[in-house]
Amino acid sequence: MALTSLLHDSVPVYRRAQRAWVCSPFRVALLQAMQFQGIPLGKISGLAGVQAGYTQRPLPEMLADQELMWLIQVGLLRREVDGQGITDSYRLAPLGRQLLQDLEKGEIPEGIPASWIDHLQNLLTRWHLLP
Repeated sequence: MALTSLLHDSVPVYRRAQRAWVCSPFRVALLQAMQFQGIPLGKISGLAGVQAGYTQRPLPEMLADQELMWLIQVGLLRREVDGQGITDSYRLAPLGRQLLQDLEKGEIPEGIPASWIDHLQNLLTRWHLLP
């Protein structure tokens, strides 16, 4: 893990974000696409998300939105904004770019399922941080 390459983020923040990503239903292809453009929710949820390689299984739109909002809260993503306000598209935040870089370097193993401890810690953190 490239903890030494973190610029302004603390190690606990990065680890929380990394754990949130590993526990999420999304694949690296989603982060890769988000580094270049905003990806609308409709292309992430349902069969479209599976066909694009963004998810492993079809996600209902509400569940996909909840999971994306969690990734926003931990600092990996942000909502895209246009001239009229917030859109339904998501982009990488700087912390998300760091995570993607580490994933692409192989410093974070891809495809290894999160442990039950990871899921429990993620759930407890999510429960604690959500309003």
